[in-house]
Parts: sequence; C-alpha cells; structure tokens
Amino acid sequence: MGTRAPARGARQTERRGTEVGDGRAPLDYEPRHTDHGPKARLLSGVMAEYGADPVGAMRRWRDDHGDFVPIRFGPFRAHAAFGPKEIEEVLVDRAVDYRKSFATRMLIPLLGRGLLTAEGGEWLLHRRLASPAFHRARVEGYGRTMARYAQDSADGWVDSQSVDVHDDMTALTLRIVARTLFDADVTTRIEQVARLGTEIQDFYYLRFASLRFLIPTWLPTPGNRRLAAATRRLDDVVYGIVRDRRQDEDRGDLLSMLLQARDENGLGMSERQVRDEVMTLLLAGHETTALTLTWAFLLLDRNPDARLRLEAELAAVLGAESPSPDVVSALPYTQAIVNETLRLYPPAYVTGREAIRQTRVGGTAIPKGHIILISMYTTHRDARFFPEPDEFRPERWLDGLEKRLPRGAFIPFGMGSRMCIGAAFAMMEAVLLLATIARRWRFELVPAEIPTQPSITLRPATPTPAQVRSVA
Repeated sequence: MGTRAPARGARQTERRGTEVGDGRAPLDYEPRHTDHGPKARLLSGVMAEYGADPVGAMRRWRDDHGDFVPIRFGPFRAHAAFGPKEIEEVLVDRAVDYRKSFATRMLIPLLGRGLLTAEGGEWLLHRRLASPAFHRARVEGYGRTMARYAQDSADGWVDSQSVDVHDDMTALTLRIVARTLFDADVTTRIEQVARLGTEIQDFYYLRFASLRFLIPTWLPTPGNRRLAAATRRLDDVVYGIVRDRRQDEDRGDLLSMLLQARDENGLGMSERQVRDEVMTLLLAGHETTALTLTWAFLLLDRNPDARLRLEAELAAVLGAESPSPDVVSALPYTQAIVNETLRLYPPAYVTGREAIRQTRVGGTAIPKGHIILISMYTTHRDARFFPEPDEFRPERWLDGLEKRLPRGAFIPFGMGSRMCIGAAFAMMEAVLLLATIARRWRFELVPAEIPTQPSITLRPATPTPAQVRSVA
C-alpha cells in the first residue's frame, strides 16, 4: 500500500557500507543537532508560528536548527524529529518507551479506542483481529473490486465534464473500502460521510493550530457540540453497517471477523468495540488513497511530461485491457508516481509520541511526558536524500532509491509496530485506481495552485475543480 512505500525488509542500518538493490551504495548522512530551537513566546511557545503554517514552520525549524529540535507547545515540552536516525530510534528501537501523543488521543471522541488510538494489550488484540483482513492474498483479492469500481467511475465521465477531483476520489475510495472490508454499500450516504469528514477535519485543524487543543472535548463548547453532532451522524452510518450484519453471518470480510472474534473467556466484542474499528478503518481506509490520488492528478496536470510518460507506460503494458492486480509489478512508472506523490504530500504528514518513562534519543535525555513530534512532510523534502526536494520527479524512484534510503527517510505510512495496517491495501489501491483512470482521462485543473490544509491529514485547503479530458 514493484516499489512499495512501507516495506523495506532488512534494517537499513545493517545495509550501510554494502551494495544494495541495483549495486549502488546506500545513502548515509551525519545528523545535525543544536542545543537550541526556535524562539518561543512566554505562554504559547511556538504555537503561533506552528498554527499559522504547520508544514512551513517545521521545515524552517529543520533548516535552522537541525535534525532534533527542542520546541515548546504551550505547557508541553517537546522535540521535533526530522532525521531518519532519530525517527527510527523513536518509532522502532525505543518504541516501548512511548505512547501515542496527546493530539492522537484527542481523536478518541470520534474514533473510540480502535487501532489508531488503542495502546498496549488492547491495541495488540485489535491488531491481531484485523491482520488477517490485510494479508497479502486478501489484498490482491480486493484489487479486483478496486479496479471494477474505478472502471465504473471512469465510465461515468464524459469529455469536458466539470468535476471536483477530491470529491470524486473521496466518493470512489469510500465505496471501495466499505465494500472490501465490510461488504457494505454506502453509495447513498457518500455525500453525507464526505461532508461530515470535512466538518471534523476543520474542527481539528482549528484545535491543532492553537492553544484550544488544551480544552477537553467533554466541555460543552460550541466547537465540541459540533464535533459531537457530526460524530453522532457518522455513527448512524457505521452502526447501520454493523447492525445490518447478523452475528453468525460470515461473508469472509473484516466485519465478519470482528463480529465472530472471541477472547480467552469466549466473549465477543461489544457493539461499541466493533463500531470503533469500523469507524477507524472506514475513515482512515478511504482518506489516504483519496488524498494520494487527488494530489497525484494535480501534480500530473502541472507536469505534462510526467503525465505523457505515464500514459505511454499504461498504453504499452495494458493496451485495451483494464488494469488488474497481477499487472501492478509491470507498471514501475505508475508506482513511482504514487511514491513521489506520497513523498511530497504524505496524507499523514506528522505524528507524535509521548514518553511514558525516562528515555533517550541519541545523546539527548527525554523525560517522562515529553513529546516527540515527527514530521514526515519535512523529512520527505530533505535534499540530503531527495535532490531538488520540492520538484515532482517520479523517475527518482526508478533507480533503486528506496532500497538505498536510510530507514526513516521515507515513511508515508509510519514505521515500526504501529505502522499503518492498511499500507499494502492503500498502495495497491492507489496504483490500480491511478492506472485505471489515467489510461482514459486527464484532469485539467482550473486554479493555478491548491494550498494545503494540514489538519488530521494533509488535505487541499480549497475545492479542486477540474475539467475531464479524454486521453487521445
């Protein structure tokens, strides 16, 4: 979820100094550390700078202060980790010293205690229950459904039609995740789910960008009441999916596994527990791919040479046939476009960890309660690993780059034990949908630029209107 973004096999540190992949030496670097970070205000710390432009602020901190930067968010002491070695230490080597950060725990009113927010033994149980649904053979089976739904969408467009790229990609990926994981049809509720998702993203955008994140979500403020109302309306959709399925009915999908799961005492999951998993995977399971496709089509519109090279590969490999899971490995440039899009616009652009005990990162002591902020967006645009880091250059992935990168340099789905369980699903889906659509259609973007809105995910800040043009 060829080149596959999250999977790397052996540890990169074990490969340093030897030839890998195409025979070229792996990339290495020396971490850059300083003892001071950006100027902080007395009460708010760096919140004003971060709130005005989260991704820009983190890039400035990296450029000015190095790979591991001390910062303060209001009362919270923190470090921002931008170097691959520091990221690997936090997410892999010392992962047991951390839990998800306060910002992630803010999502509990929406997601409950599902895979994203659960900790410890509770998380491990949920991971074991969900893992069979994301086995490689199952993901390849889902691919046929993905391609069929993409083909249906492509069949529905006409030349010169006006569309909103993000809206259309969201509708498509919502249908796919509901059908593949829960054997449900949410077609009649897609507009509602998408609208509620935008409302919730806007709510969290405002909270993450200011000291309002200190306000407990249980307080009856206007914003919290709007969040609760949006969550209740999403619950209507999710509980509808759960309650339409009989407890003993096995359709071979993830929902069947959740409903039939039993613990050591023979007890099954409560309706609320099932709801939390369905909510998490329904929202997260469509958002990543919808955003990846949206940004990919916008980047291709701005880079016609890359678009033409993509269309040539699709024509040569597919001919008149529709894409299927077994041809993904024969589409290296299509995969490279997905990787390059995930590099420039990772949907999960930042993540955080909170130390649960005294620990260390490199030579820096990390006290209990300290926050480590990891910016995938910033690390993915580091010129030490990606020359011309702001340029869209899919060809950079065609020479074995991924195998030479230090672990932690390219992590669009995270890394370590808490890496996204649906990474392979998302990559398969992105490649198949991109191939299915791009072999027939181009999107000509109406505005020149689409700004980003860094909220829970890295979304377009404005609508994405375009005209559909037939590939000649």
